[in-house]
Amino acid sequence: MSSAVPGADAPKTLVGGQLAVAALLLAAANFLVVLDTTIANVSVPNIAGGLAVSSSQGTFVITSYSVAEAVTVPLTGWLAGRFGTVRTFVTAMLGFGICSALCGFAQSLGMLVLFRVLQGLAGGPLMPLSQTLLLRVFPKEKAPAAMGIWAMTTLVAPILGPILGGTLCDNWGWPFIFYINVPIALICAVACWGLLKSFETATVRPRFDLMGLILLIVWVGALQIMLDEGKDLDWFSSSTIVALAIVAVIGLAAFLIWELTEAHPVVELKVFRHRGFAMAVLTISLGFGAFFGATVLTPLWLQSNMGYTATWAGYATAATGVLAVMAAPMVANMSAKVDPRPLVFFGLMWLAGVTLYRSGSTPDMTYGQISLPLLMQGLGMPFFFVPLTGLALASVNVEETASAAGLMNFLRTLSGAFATSLVNTLWEDGATRNRAELVDLLRPGLIGDGLSIHQLDSLVQGQGVMLATNQIFLGVAVAFALSALVIWLAPKPTRVADTTGVH
Repeated sequence: MSSAVPGADAPKTLVGGQLAVAALLLAAANFLVVLDTTIANVSVPNIAGGLAVSSSQGTFVITSYSVAEAVTVPLTGWLAGRFGTVRTFVTAMLGFGICSALCGFAQSLGMLVLFRVLQGLAGGPLMPLSQTLLLRVFPKEKAPAAMGIWAMTTLVAPILGPILGGTLCDNWGWPFIFYINVPIALICAVACWGLLKSFETATVRPRFDLMGLILLIVWVGALQIMLDEGKDLDWFSSSTIVALAIVAVIGLAAFLIWELTEAHPVVELKVFRHRGFAMAVLTISLGFGAFFGATVLTPLWLQSNMGYTATWAGYATAATGVLAVMAAPMVANMSAKVDPRPLVFFGLMWLAGVTLYRSGSTPDMTYGQISLPLLMQGLGMPFFFVPLTGLALASVNVEETASAAGLMNFLRTLSGAFATSLVNTLWEDGATRNRAELVDLLRPGLIGDGLSIHQLDSLVQGQGVMLATNQIFLGVAVAFALSALVIWLAPKPTRVADTTGVH
């Protein structure tokens, strides 16, 4: 799975202010795509209320975007080779802006999910292509500075996403979390075409693995719909869920067989023959799934059970990114000099410890008591992500780096989507189960004190949700710890990988 883009050397160079503008435009494109992975997290209750659906259905807005974005990544290299790097980037940017506007116009959940899928399909190529174009237009000696600007957007966007999402929802309404993308996307598209069209790459007609893509969409789509709809349809008592499970299993088996035998696969599975890469990807899939699941759950819990507005839920959630941004440069420097496995282990165990602490949350916690663990959690993130990326890519052959980077990004994004569905289902089921158990346990004594069954149920409602939240946090802590142990199954890398092409 490659993001590499073929093409001849650039016919000219940009100078002075042109380079600065190019860097800002391309970084802004990446910023929008990353922003939209988190801006909707704190907005789910508002979206669900506005469209008259449950919060569990509201999370479809997150999972549909993530899955669509992940599926598009394998197509980036082919699209850029077939239509040209600049043309593909500008078209994707325009598509992202148009689909963002359509998301805001949506009047039903079905329409919103459809437009979020289209938005994700447009956004998938923007991250790798923004990197590709930065490295193409900047002189080699200035490329690190350009990539530094690009990397900062990847770190800052997840911090601003919850804050911006909460503020827009509370003051303007949930459609504005999508409308805000439109002017930026259109300006970036038009300006990038005017500034970068002379850097267009030659087009070719590369072979495309259409069957592999179809099988990928079939099994991923069936599995994601099964996870999203399972709770509402009572899981395997429903013929629909059973059918989706069968399609997912058969589709995955067919996909694996096809991709392993195809000469030009859409997903290069053969890189899994490297034990270091396989273990690194398993680690990042488990760890990122745990992280993203908890990140989605936190604002849902704060708004549904703790009385927080979307804005204040956003402020609390965004605290995670502060120490992450501060520690990232130090960790990147360390990763190039020492064995990355202890760094990854420390990062994941730190995340496990903080999340274990969070599993003792109570309904009377203050804002400081909630946000401080989230702030401390951010310290573990760069120790997890930065050296793990280097370890994974250092474990494959140099010529396989682009394919390995794309595959790792695909599985990381997919694990976040799957975890969102699982966490939301387990949380709602746990809240219902805990509430029922508490009512049965307390009914004899409290009804005797004059409380009605309705009053009793209302009394334990909050406690049931709080217990379910803590149970999820405990499960997330275990997942972090397991992923920390998995990293020791990877051998020590023998080289330092170039990670500039990773998104």
